[in-house]
Amino acid sequence: MQTTELGRTGEQVSVLALGAMQMGNATDEADSVRILDRYLEVGGSFIDTADCYEWWARRGSRGGESEELLGRWMRAGGRRDRVFLATKGSALPRSSPQLWDADGTPDWDLARRTFAGAGAQTLRDALDGSLRRLGTDHVDLYYIHVDDRNTPLEETLETLAGFVRAGKVRHLGWSNVRTWRLERIRQLCERNGWPLPVAVQQQHTYLRPRGGVDNVSIVGAEQLDYLREHDDQTLVAYSPILKGVYDDAAKRGGHWAMEAYAGPDSDARIRALAEVAAETGVTPNQLVLAWLLHQREPRVLPLIGPRTPQQFEDALPALDVKLTPEQLARLDTAGA
Repeated sequence: MQTTELGRTGEQVSVLALGAMQMGNATDEADSVRILDRYLEVGGSFIDTADCYEWWARRGSRGGESEELLGRWMRAGGRRDRVFLATKGSALPRSSPQLWDADGTPDWDLARRTFAGAGAQTLRDALDGSLRRLGTDHVDLYYIHVDDRNTPLEETLETLAGFVRAGKVRHLGWSNVRTWRLERIRQLCERNGWPLPVAVQQQHTYLRPRGGVDNVSIVGAEQLDYLREHDDQTLVAYSPILKGVYDDAAKRGGHWAMEAYAGPDSDARIRALAEVAAETGVTPNQLVLAWLLHQREPRVLPLIGPRTPQQFEDALPALDVKLTPEQLARLDTAGA
């Protein structure tokens, strides 16, 4: 697997990041270890988790299962030095019995209203908890998981700068964030000498959000333009294949992941995707990953979250796809 520079840090990370969100819950320990071992075997290095993963998997959970599993895995094989390790804070909701309905379904509306946020003491406690569960004295990348507009940015950024000075964090990132907030963060960092976040983790895929969609987590044209102009921040694209819907028309038809995208523009892009996938001998899901890996303005680092070892193996052919300029042009210009 090739590597790419994270921002302009000089830090080389694998071009495909591995998300560990489901590890320890939907993906049991044995399969998680198989995926993690295989990822290292093929040259991967960039592993992503969060302190809140996966509180919603079972009633009463406070998350942390993914971090704990990664900690066990790294200790078991002395693997910490082989991993560029990212985790996140700010998105764990306040503990409440009301977080789950009677049938055990999580109440996401309540969760979003009660996120922990990015206050100074909240972040200190969150990072220390993450380091304890991961069994390490530092993480390579620490994200604000959900942008917190109720806490002064100065407080959050000064706290993060303290983490870097203390050696607990090497690089910073931000997720689920508006473009104007990225610019405000940039200005404050420059003014105060604080370290700039070098990774921006957003939902990004081949399809474009339909007109009228207003989603802080999905990359739009303005944010792509901003990141083209500021290549000191790398776009880390989560949910790049939208739960695998590209390979299955029936699944696309009723899947919640398509709600922000469904429409004539997406229909046209899916047709172009199917044509180029047939030409290159890969699946549409694999082609989406390959297309993202070919992006240069801005550079895109896809973050995959396989639930099973087979899903991980299914993603790997994307690494070997070479798209011609003509194929890239067809994919880029497709749309209604």
